[in-house]
Amino acid sequence: MTQAPGTYDHRTIEAKWQQYWLSRKTFKTTAEGAKPKYYILDMFPYPSGDGLHVGHPEGYTATDIMARFKRMRGFNVLHPMGWDAFGLPAEQHAVRTGTHPRATTVKNITRFRQQIQSLGLSYDWDREIDTTDEGYCKWTQWIFLKLFERGLAYESFAPVNWCQELGTVLANEEVIDGKSEVGGFPVTKRPMRQWVLKITAYAERLLQDLDELDWPDAIKEQQRNWIGKSVGATVTFDVDGQQGLSFKVFTTRPDTLFGATFVVLSPEHPLVAKIVAPQLQTKVEAYIQSAQRKSDRDRLATTDKSGEFTGASAINPVNGEAIPIYIADYVLMSYGHGAIMAVPAHDDRDHAFARKFNLPIRRVLTGGLGDIEAEAHCGDGTLVNSGFLNGKDKAEAIQAMTDWLVREGRGEAQVTYKLRDWLFSRQRYWGEPIPIAHDMDGRPLPIPEKDLPVRLPPLEDYKPTGGGEPPLARAPESWLNVELQGKPCRRETNVMPQWAGSCWYYLRFIDPRNPAKAWDEKLERQFMPVDLYVGGAEHAVLHLLYARFWHKVLYDMDLVSTKEPFKKLVNQGMILGENGEKMSKSRGNVVNPDDVVGEWGADSFRLYEMFMGPLEATKPWQTNGIVGCNRFVKRAYRLFVGEDGALSTGVSGTTSETFRRLLHKTIKKVTDDTEGLRFNTAIAAMMEFVNAAYREESMGREAAQSFVLLLAPYAPHLAEDLWERLGHRETLAYHPWPSYDATLVADDTLTVTVQVNGKLRGIIQVSPVADKVLVLSQAKELEGVARYLDGKNLLKEIYVPGKIVNFVVS
Repeated sequence: MTQAPGTYDHRTIEAKWQQYWLSRKTFKTTAEGAKPKYYILDMFPYPSGDGLHVGHPEGYTATDIMARFKRMRGFNVLHPMGWDAFGLPAEQHAVRTGTHPRATTVKNITRFRQQIQSLGLSYDWDREIDTTDEGYCKWTQWIFLKLFERGLAYESFAPVNWCQELGTVLANEEVIDGKSEVGGFPVTKRPMRQWVLKITAYAERLLQDLDELDWPDAIKEQQRNWIGKSVGATVTFDVDGQQGLSFKVFTTRPDTLFGATFVVLSPEHPLVAKIVAPQLQTKVEAYIQSAQRKSDRDRLATTDKSGEFTGASAINPVNGEAIPIYIADYVLMSYGHGAIMAVPAHDDRDHAFARKFNLPIRRVLTGGLGDIEAEAHCGDGTLVNSGFLNGKDKAEAIQAMTDWLVREGRGEAQVTYKLRDWLFSRQRYWGEPIPIAHDMDGRPLPIPEKDLPVRLPPLEDYKPTGGGEPPLARAPESWLNVELQGKPCRRETNVMPQWAGSCWYYLRFIDPRNPAKAWDEKLERQFMPVDLYVGGAEHAVLHLLYARFWHKVLYDMDLVSTKEPFKKLVNQGMILGENGEKMSKSRGNVVNPDDVVGEWGADSFRLYEMFMGPLEATKPWQTNGIVGCNRFVKRAYRLFVGEDGALSTGVSGTTSETFRRLLHKTIKKVTDDTEGLRFNTAIAAMMEFVNAAYREESMGREAAQSFVLLLAPYAPHLAEDLWERLGHRETLAYHPWPSYDATLVADDTLTVTVQVNGKLRGIIQVSPVADKVLVLSQAKELEGVARYLDGKNLLKEIYVPGKIVNFVVS
C-alpha cells in the first residue's frame, strides 16, 4: 500500500541510507595522521545458526553511537567487525547434520552480516575478518610459533579436564560446576599429552597491570581472584618411619605451624601410593576415583568435607610431633604443592574436617568469641602455645617462622598463584592446526614460517573419538607426513582452542589485508590501544585474560607498542525476555531483531535498546517500550516534514530566546551524556526537546540542524534523511558536532540554602553571576535568618557558590 507523502516510511528510508553507506564506503577508516584516533571495538560474535536475538545488538548499538559521535567530534575512528568462527558449536552442528563446518560457517556469517547491516551499524566492512580464513589462520599459527620459540608453548603429560561427550580436553576456565561450558556435559580428569601455554610466567604482570585499566571493578576483581596470588612459605614435612620420603606444603600462615595437628594431601598427590597402609588401600583408591569425577570448582565449593586416612603420619618440623596424613578432594594438586598443613583452631575448613574425623584442635592465636572446639578463630591475634613465637603479632611471627624454616633447612619464603598454565590443545577438527611436527624421537619441531598456514585437511569423518585420538589423526598420510630439518616427521594432530583466534583479532583489524605481516608496526602504533571495548561480562576470565597474556608476550618481543590491549572496558547488561528470564529457545522467549526492525524500523529498535535503562543494567524486553520510541521517531520526522511531504515551515524563521536556551542546554546534555555512555538520559533530553519544539511557532534553522546532528548517532537513518531534506548533499557522518554557548546553558537563577551554625534557616534565589557580597547581603535579609543574627557575634561568613551560605555566630 502506498503511504501518504508526509508519512515516515522506515523501510524505504533505512534501505536507502544503508545502501548509500555501503556503496560509498562512508565509514572506511584511513591511515591519516592529522586527526586523533579513536579505536572502538565489539567483542566479535560467534556466528551461530540461530542468528541474533535482541540482546546481541545492545552492545553493537552502544559502540556505533560512540563511533558516529567521535567521527563528528573530529576523531579518526576505527570501528571494525569480524567473526570468531572456529569452535565447538559449528563442529557439533556438523556432526548432527552431516554439513561440513566450513559450509555452516559461511552460511551463518552471511546471515549475521545481513542482520547487523540492517541495524545501520557504521562498521568499516573492508576490514571484516574471519578467524577460519587461511589468511588469518596463518598469523594465529605464527604467533603460536613465537610462543614456542620463547619456551612459552610446551608439551605436558598430566591430568586434564576430559569431556567424553565433546571428545576433547577443556581448559580449567571452560569447566563450570563439573560440566563443560559448551553443552553442559560431564567433565572428568584424565592424563593425556597436551600442548600448554605458560601463562603463569606472566601472572604477576597480569595482576599488577590491572590497576592501570579503566575496567569495571568486578571484572578486575574476578581476574585477581583467578590469578590468586598468595605470599607465604613452603614447609617440608618428613613421612614418619619412611626414610627419604617427604613432601612440601605451601602456607600463607607459617606462624601457625605449632597449631598444625594433621596434614592433607590431594588425592592425586604422587606420595599417596607410597604411604597408604595396605588395609586402607581399597578405600583410598575408591576415594581417589570419586574425586577425579569432580571439577576443581566443585571440590573447592563443597561444604561437606570428605576424606580418607592414609594410615601414615608426618613429622611437624617445628616440634617433632607425629601428625596423621589424610587425603581430601578439597586439596588440589594444581595449587601450591598439592598438600596443606591443617590448623583447625584457625581455619573454618580445617575445623570442619577435624570435627568430622575427631582430630585435635590446638589454639595458637589469642582472640575469638567462644570455645575453640566449637568454632574456629580466623582473625588475627597474638601467638600462644607456639614456643619461640609466643607474644609476637602476625607479621612479626610470620617473618620469625620463615627465618627459622630457612635456617633449619625445612622451608623457604615463596609466592604462589592459583593460575594454572593454559591447556591449549583440543582433540577436535574445527580449529587452527598447531604448526608443529614430531620427529621419530618425539621431539617437537616448528613448521617453517614460509610453509604457513598449515591448512586443515578435508575430512569426511571429523567426529571426535571417545578415546581421545583427534580427528586429524585420520587425515591422509600425505598431510600427516612432512620432512623438517632433513628428518621424517609427523604433524601434530591436536588443534588450537577457539580462544586462539580471539586473542589477537584486535591487532589484525588494524591491518587486515597485509599478506606479508600480521600487522604493520606503524599502523599498530597509530591505533593501539583499543580505546573502548564493549562486550559481555561472561568473558571476564577466559577471553580477556588470554588476550592480555598474548599481548604482553608480543610487547616483550617489541611487536606491539602498548602493555595492555584494551584501555577502557564496558560490559553491557543482559536483555531478558518479556517474562524476566534469560532469552533462550527452550523458554520460548527469544525476540528476533529481524521481526522488530521489520515492524518498527532499525532507528526505533536502536533507540529503544538504549532507552531501556543504563547500558550496564540488566533489563527485560517490553514490546510496548519500542512503541513509544517509534512514536518519538515519527514525531521528530513530522517536525520537519509536512503532510504534503515538503519541508515544514517550522524549520525556518526565527527562534525564541527561551527555545534557543533549551537548544543549547539540550546540546550540552546530549554531548555530556553520550561521552559518558549515558545513552538513556541523552535520548530523554532529545524527547523533551521535540515536545518543546511542538509548542513553538518556529523551531528555526539553527535548532533544526543542531537537533538532527544530535540525533544522528542514535537514529542515523532518520537523521540522514532529515539532513538531506535540509538541503545538504553530503552525509552528515563527518559534519562537526554542534557546540553550545555556556552563557545560554546557565540557569537564570540558582537556589541557595542559608544556614546559621549549620542549621537550615531559609532559601534564596540568586543569579549565577552574583558575587559573594550580594549573596550574603540577600541572605541576611531573610526574616528566618535575621533573628538568629540579631545581637550575635558574627564569627564567619561562608559562601559555597551556587549552593550554600552559612553564618557562624556565638
